[in-house]
Amino acid sequence: MKKVKVYITLKESVLDPQGQAVMQSLHNMDYKDVKDVRIGKYIELLMEDSADVAEQVDTVCDKLLANTVIENYRYEIEEEVHS
Repeated sequence: MKKVKVYITLKESVLDPQGQAVMQSLHNMDYKDVKDVRIGKYIELLMEDSADVAEQVDTVCDKLLANTVIENYRYEIEEEVHS
């Protein structure tokens, strides 16, 4: 089995109102050193070990997990996970 960690973030050109709200709250709490906040998603997939895990993850991200018009994604594939 492989554990795949998927990180999805908004593209730099896309406004992030949720991130801006968090940044404003942090500033209100006197964390003035925070200059920007971007909110994203983290997803873990547990997959059967096969030669095309990366290809499958790309397909899943493109078709379901990420809106590639406004989001970028990256992932890490961890070696054998024993259940």
